Amino acid sequence: MAPDESLVQIEGPWTHRAVHAGGTRFHVVEAGEGPLVLLLHGFPQFWWTWRRQLESLPAAGYRAVAADLRGYGGSDKPPRGYDLPTLAADAAGLIRALGETGAIVVGHDWGGLLAWTMAVLDPKCVHRLVTVSAPHPLRLRSALLTDPFGQLRASGHGVGFQLPILPERRLTRDGAALVGRLIYEWSRPGWPDAETARTYREAFAIPAVAHSALEYHRWFGRSQFRPDGLRFARAMHTEVEAPTLQLHGALDPCILPRTAQGSSRYVAAPYRWRLLEGAGHFPHEEIPDVFDAELLGWLADPEPDR
Repeated sequence: MAPDESLVQIEGPWTHRAVHAGGTRFHVVEAGEGPLVLLLHGFPQFWWTWRRQLESLPAAGYRAVAADLRGYGGSDKPPRGYDLPTLAADAAGLIRALGETGAIVVGHDWGGLLAWTMAVLDPKCVHRLVTVSAPHPLRLRSALLTDPFGQLRASGHGVGFQLPILPERRLTRDGAALVGRLIYEWSRPGWPDAETARTYREAFAIPAVAHSALEYHRWFGRSQFRPDGLRFARAMHTEVEAPTLQLHGALDPCILPRTAQGSSRYVAAPYRWRLLEGAGHFPHEEIPDVFDAELLGWLADPEPDR
């Protein structure tokens, strides 16, 4: 029997609720009071990736909200809308549905790509931008084309995901064993433990999640030479005006640090780059204390450095 959405209703010092934005229902998890920090997860995860920050941010005086992105966890899984402009509009709509005009936006992996996109397409919505393991979309695009033995090889899974139907089957068979394997391969040695991997595997096996998650990769790959992708690339040349913190694990084999590092050229505002030693693709989970120190220190700084 396939797992159902109740799997993602994991208990903790937070509350679960449904929020409607732009005709789509999103499952969000909320804790704390203060300035809004919207937490956006990546592949192949769900809101729970931010469980440590759902405690550390409220303790520091923030209202932390982690959302399941379109197609994941307890959120709606419509047949389309997995392009970055639509996903960015989802997140901007969420901020407004939460009663705010803007927020500090923290995005990991795909959540980071859509956070970059929000900062360009809906700049008033992003008071500050934090991207984790996520280069600027144009930086990723150029690295895939110009670094065949580096980033293109590291993104081999994404190339394989362009096929129809078969990747969904591969990702979900044997209790989504491949999902667990990808997380192990992209992390620092010794992380995750079996229980953490099992949580992600079970959530990924919820019906329609695998297909939805793969549609993100398919749009990014297939749109590169289509009119919608070219329009997106043109728009993304607009510089980011929000203060930006970019965090990246030094051991990340999925998105290479050198791919992410050139992203500062797209930021006009104060910008800070931090390479986190001893972390792979999931630094907020692998080394949460170090990650939180960087994040909270930067958020507390009224004039973050260039």
